[in-house]
Amino acid sequence: MSWSAKAVAGAADRARGVFRPAFSALFASLAAAARAALEEEIALRRPFLWLPVAAGAGVLLYFAADREPSFAFSAGAFAIFAALAFAARSHRRAQALFLVLACVAGGFFSAVWRAARVDAPIVSRAGVGFLTGFVEELDPRPNGARFILRVASAEGLPADVVPRRVRLTTRGDAKFAAGDFIGLKARLLPPAHAALPGGYDFSRDAFFAGLGGVGNALGRVEIMPPPDPAPWPLRFFAAVDRLRNDLAARVYRALGGDTGAIAAAMVTGKRDFLSEEAKELIRRAGIFHIITISGVQMTLVAGIFFVGLRRLLALSRTLALNYPIKKWAAALAIVGAVLYDIGTGSRVGTERALVMTTIMLVAVLFDRPSLSMRNLALAVVFIVAFQPEALLGASFQLSFAAVAALVAVYEARGASIERRRAPQAFGKSPSRFDRWRESAAELLLHGPAAPIFATLCATSATASFMAGDFHELSPYVLIGNPLTLAIIEFFAVPGALVGAFLYPFGLDGPVWRYVGFGIDLVTAIARLIAAAPGASLPVKSFAPLAIVFLALAVLSLVLWRTWLFRAMAVPFAALGLFGAANGEGFDLAVAPGGDAAALRLASGELALLGRGRLSFVGEQWLRADADARAPADARGGVACDELGCVARAVDGRAVALVTDRKALIEDCARAAIVIAPFYAPEGCGAPILIDRRKLAETGAVTLRLAGETVEWRMARGPNEDRPWSRPPKRRTRRAAAGAEQEAEEERPD
Repeated sequence: MSWSAKAVAGAADRARGVFRPAFSALFASLAAAARAALEEEIALRRPFLWLPVAAGAGVLLYFAADREPSFAFSAGAFAIFAALAFAARSHRRAQALFLVLACVAGGFFSAVWRAARVDAPIVSRAGVGFLTGFVEELDPRPNGARFILRVASAEGLPADVVPRRVRLTTRGDAKFAAGDFIGLKARLLPPAHAALPGGYDFSRDAFFAGLGGVGNALGRVEIMPPPDPAPWPLRFFAAVDRLRNDLAARVYRALGGDTGAIAAAMVTGKRDFLSEEAKELIRRAGIFHIITISGVQMTLVAGIFFVGLRRLLALSRTLALNYPIKKWAAALAIVGAVLYDIGTGSRVGTERALVMTTIMLVAVLFDRPSLSMRNLALAVVFIVAFQPEALLGASFQLSFAAVAALVAVYEARGASIERRRAPQAFGKSPSRFDRWRESAAELLLHGPAAPIFATLCATSATASFMAGDFHELSPYVLIGNPLTLAIIEFFAVPGALVGAFLYPFGLDGPVWRYVGFGIDLVTAIARLIAAAPGASLPVKSFAPLAIVFLALAVLSLVLWRTWLFRAMAVPFAALGLFGAANGEGFDLAVAPGGDAAALRLASGELALLGRGRLSFVGEQWLRADADARAPADARGGVACDELGCVARAVDGRAVALVTDRKALIEDCARAAIVIAPFYAPEGCGAPILIDRRKLAETGAVTLRLAGETVEWRMARGPNEDRPWSRPPKRRTRRAAAGAEQEAEEERPD
């Protein structure tokens, strides 16, 4: 060995001798700190809060399956892991493992059971038939109405595919109401599938809502005598819906315009009076929640009942000194919250808010802390048990993230008060770090900045879900939220309760003007915020697992209490942000029906192809590409006529969307990519053909055009078979002429 090699080896040995003990000591200290932090978390009973998270993971695994899981095997796995967790209760580590597995299996089984409970026929293709049934719910609109029909009979549809419930629209004033038995000729369509791989799937939501078809009424709707009386639940909720519509119409007429529409939405949950301009305004301002009956309104209503009734009962000295009036007020507040939920339509989001509010009020009945993370965890368990599909919805994600962040702030405030008392209790003198920490806590948790800090925490917790679900962020929400919530607290909710009480007596007019004054303040603030630069920042679609890591980052911050375990949020957030910044883009997106597409041009912008209105799917494509343009403004660079549309992709390929068979031969010869909403014949020579047959197998598709290669993403897996996404029927051959096959496919059975 040369002298230089010996010197290098000696230097390496000396370095190892110096740094190895240091690394060993550092590792040992970190391990000791981790064990101490874990023991503290166990003492605070924080690991329990992760069991509902494990159950939620089981629900996500159910929706990730490519075919419907076995009911028996799902139930068996849950029972086995639960039994093992019970048997291992004397071994903490084994019990923890089996508890987590039991919760995962329990969430999975809950989703399987839920799908089995709501399973009902779904129309497989467009058709026209004469329907009869009871109207369950009616939502009037300025130019028509939308209603849900519980189908009693359907002429023109196969007997085995008659849906249980359908959602229909009609033009003109509806001459019928909820609870009426009607007959009408209607055009039915299957619920729409996702317009993008990984995007919002209405067909899945419709399946769990029991909707087997959507469509529109053709001609006059007739009120008919029912063959049998309606069941009492339908009669009850139909009567509630009629009262809601009457009250919504009263509020809308009293105030008029978008002010009346917002007031009607706040009071009754009926949002169809609102104009698209008003919806866009409050969306850009980040305060769309003001027209949804959510946790904010439910909490305020329950709080008004609880505080008001408690103070009313306290007026009697006998009651205040001899009876538990706090518990009485909590019980009556639960009743008031339930009535408010029923009166506003008992939507899924309202039901979740009711569950959270009820659990917190029940805690008062049992002398437990009402505002705690444990109560929120129990609410999650309830949702997983009875509505597991809600975990995929933006409403659940936003509401629970915001409430969890606010509860975490409340818990931090309580811990700060305990630490402030600790030195006097145990005779300890606080260190300089403790004094600095308490000063910061005093400023953020107890001082005038406390509401702003709480809003900042709630907004930060929901930011990733807002960006992932809606592809936009509202930076000024920190300004708009506190102001609008204050106005809702002082104007909307109290006015809604008083106005609804006075409505039967005809004395509610002044109350609605009072509510309208508050709404005018909200819309004035919204206009200022929406007009500010950067009011709405577009965000591209995330990579598939980005939102999972971002959610784990939020959960780590709000569920753990020790700094070491909360630090786990850093790597989770880093992975999530990396995935958010490197989402899978696309150069061509094709709708599941093949009648519309979005193509990236040489300019780098998307252009929409297709005839007719593309507002819904076009908006989804543009938002996923972080493009703030309206669909109507994204039609340039495309040549369209009555036969279809042609354009050049970003890499120069010719793309044709054919809407008439007359142009198919020419486009198949000239275009590199041909898109058709019908079955194309075998002879089409285009290198890439996306026709009805292909889309029936793949659902919506996106393509990335990278040189000679083409990267595909599909909304449907190759072997997917779920109740809301059945595989296409196998065909033995492709017809030489697509017209005959198309006619056979569309012919009613």
